[in-house]
Amino acid sequence: MSILNRRLALATLALALSTPGLAQSQVVRIGVTPGPHAQIIEVVKPIAAKKGLDLKVLEFSDYVIPNQALDAGELDANSFQHQPYLDNQVKDRGYKIESVGLTVNFPLGIYSSQHKSWNEVPDGATIAIPNDPTNGGRALLLLQEKGVIKLKPGVGFKPSAVDIVENPKKLKIVEIEAAQTPRSLPDVAAAAINTNYAVDAGIDPASAILREDAKGPYVNVIAVRLSDKDKPWVKDLLAAYHSPEVKAFVEEKFKGTVLAGW
Repeated sequence: MSILNRRLALATLALALSTPGLAQSQVVRIGVTPGPHAQIIEVVKPIAAKKGLDLKVLEFSDYVIPNQALDAGELDANSFQHQPYLDNQVKDRGYKIESVGLTVNFPLGIYSSQHKSWNEVPDGATIAIPNDPTNGGRALLLLQEKGVIKLKPGVGFKPSAVDIVENPKKLKIVEIEAAQTPRSLPDVAAAAINTNYAVDAGIDPASAILREDAKGPYVNVIAVRLSDKDKPWVKDLLAAYHSPEVKAFVEEKFKGTVLAGW
């Protein structure tokens, strides 16, 4: 190596050691689903970068793989699910992951391409709901909240169609993958669709013919492995997500269809 090149190398090393952002930059692989989660994390990225975090965002089209990938060490964090869903995944699959902070709330909606209001939905109509226990149960709880059906007492947050004890309109409930619910609209009278999938499919969340109130346990979370939960980068990631800039973006971009939950 020439003297000039050696000096350049030493200068570069000195700059890295004297600049915290360069010396301590840490790659954090974070999994999200398309739509609002992905849009929000892009706003988080430059804020996290100021804290020495280099967020590498990976998008997943379903609700299963992000937790598998996190538990397997292929991700460092994910941001796509609410607490009841995570609890169910941990219980059923034994994942060593947990939530470390709140993100946003996506009020679940029931949509129709055939009817402009719920009152137009005829008796005996077919209604599609997600086939995973927590989001399917959430859809049934919404139908009960709006007086459409009645569920047996004590079903908690994960009722299924067999828990329906009153169904005056004799609705037919069909279960399909959550990511496919927007595509089901031409074939059913209405479908319960998570907001992120509605937005990704170009559906205006304000067009829902039934919609959850902004309450309950369905605020989404950031999850990490148990072995990482107390690490400094987790605290920095949450601080970046909970920044005023991100909250302002959520309020301006989504106009109340996605709510800041922190």
